[in-house]
Amino acid sequence: MDATIVFEVCNVSFAYEGNQTALEHVSLEVQAGESLVILGANGSGKSSLLKLLDGLYFPSSGTISVFGKSLTEEALLNDEFNFAFRRRVGLVFQDSDVQLFSPSVLDEVAFAPLQLGLAREEVNRRIDSALEALRIEKLRDRAPHRLSGGEKRRVALASILTLQPDVWLMDEPTAGLDPRSQSWLVEFILNQQKQGKTIVTATHDLTIAEEIASTICVFSEEHKIVASGKPSDILNDHELLHRSNLSHYHARVIE
Repeated sequence: MDATIVFEVCNVSFAYEGNQTALEHVSLEVQAGESLVILGANGSGKSSLLKLLDGLYFPSSGTISVFGKSLTEEALLNDEFNFAFRRRVGLVFQDSDVQLFSPSVLDEVAFAPLQLGLAREEVNRRIDSALEALRIEKLRDRAPHRLSGGEKRRVALASILTLQPDVWLMDEPTAGLDPRSQSWLVEFILNQQKQGKTIVTATHDLTIAEEIASTICVFSEEHKIVASGKPSDILNDHELLHRSNLSHYHARVIE
């Protein structure tokens, strides 16, 4: 496997219990440093793909490799592999309430680095850095469940940022955010890109796709990839967007 390839997905199909199809014969590669946007309507399978990439589910058929190694249930039972994988790959859920479980923001942000066995001084440094980066220093003693949607999203991002991951998986990151919160989120993603991080974002928001994507992959409502390419080519293909049930979002022409 090429060292520049982070994920390699080969002919993957996946169905939830009850034979509810989520993915049909999906193949793609994610390059190191790439900002890949998985674009599709609700229910097209893009969120399921992120969960497979994060090792929360496993394919019904086909294979997934990460950093040149097979990503399987058996592999994640190996403590060394699991530790290295969880350290390098972080998933930000669409619903922040699913991700946040600690009694305070400070505890939430401290949880991940504490699991790494770092010295307390380094843990504190990472906590302070993440709180500052997400501009939530004043929230450190607040209970996460009492925060606004935008504040919860910042805390969720901070909890992953303390891991200093190589790869960010983001599921509908703009969902439920007001325009100002969407703006800082885009700024955060672009900053991670500048640092050379690999980012995979699942969304149906054409605006954020235009702003953050280096490559776009489009899912159909039949849970298949129907197109991939440069953002300008994909977002100006209005027939494609219409077929994929994305045409009710306004796609601006990109020069």
